[in-house]
Amino acid sequence: MPVHPQVAQLLAQIDALGQPPVADMDPEQFRAAFRALATVGGGSPAAEGTGQPSTEEHVAPGPAGDIPLRVYRPGGAGPWPVVVFFHGGGWVIGDRDTHDGLCRHLCTGTPAVLISVDYRLAPEHPFPAAVEDAEAATRWAAANAAQFGADPARLAVAGDSAGGNLAAVVARRARDQGGPPIAFQLLLYPVTDLTRSHPSYVANGEGYLLTAQAMAWFAGHYLAGADPRNPDVSPLFTADLRGLPSAYVVTAEFDPLRDEGEAYAAALRRAGVDATAVRYDGMIHGFLSMDGLLDEARRALAVTVEALRAGLAPRRPSGAPAGTGEPGGRP
Repeated sequence: MPVHPQVAQLLAQIDALGQPPVADMDPEQFRAAFRALATVGGGSPAAEGTGQPSTEEHVAPGPAGDIPLRVYRPGGAGPWPVVVFFHGGGWVIGDRDTHDGLCRHLCTGTPAVLISVDYRLAPEHPFPAAVEDAEAATRWAAANAAQFGADPARLAVAGDSAGGNLAAVVARRARDQGGPPIAFQLLLYPVTDLTRSHPSYVANGEGYLLTAQAMAWFAGHYLAGADPRNPDVSPLFTADLRGLPSAYVVTAEFDPLRDEGEAYAAALRRAGVDATAVRYDGMIHGFLSMDGLLDEARRALAVTVEALRAGLAPRRPSGAPAGTGEPGGRP
């Protein structure tokens, strides 16, 4: 199907901002441009009818110093599940503020205590700095969940784009290193293969906000000579995916990253992992954060929150009847 009319209108609005090409910007310029772009298309700061979460700023000890965190807490009584969230931005741009609206939706809609991580960014801190910080923050979340009214036995990792990459990598490393135990992965249009060789890079490489050129720019800054086939860079190259937590993968039709996200979900299923992939036709990369202008983004957010809620539901006692049905979308 063609790009959704509301997406076409949004792309025209973004084009009118007159941002220079990615190749002509240095990281600080791109960070400023991304912060400005984050104000376009954003919607309500929390799911309708759920109220606003409270927020607290914290730090977790990391390998190179303190890692800034923002802890979102839903109203009411817990214990809640806990979600560790890694923002997108190609490991170069983005922060807690650019993803504040999405985090509020996930916190209040699930509901869950959500911990948003400001990991170190490239090129100042190339691979593996972001992985190290993401891993350290996840360990901190598991160790400190109780002080926020959260249950560390119901721990999810989540992220969009580069953040989805970090969530997948952290989930696999936690499996290999004996913890912390992770119950669920929420991967929103994730980067899973930095060889950038899938057909959607050609089909969707230009004209749909995230471009193939931008991904090459991000990869160059992040990798700094590292092997793109390293599983800590590209989860799709993980030799053994067995025993990983259940995953819910969201992709968009007009996204260069579409094919690799769907390929990762398929690889998880082949390894016996419960993994659902949902593609949203007519949508572009990052669309879930554009719910102020896109009707489909609001619907997709509701479906995604339901998937996260189901993935973190308390375990049924042995012999209890199972529920029926899965969250909606296009598998």
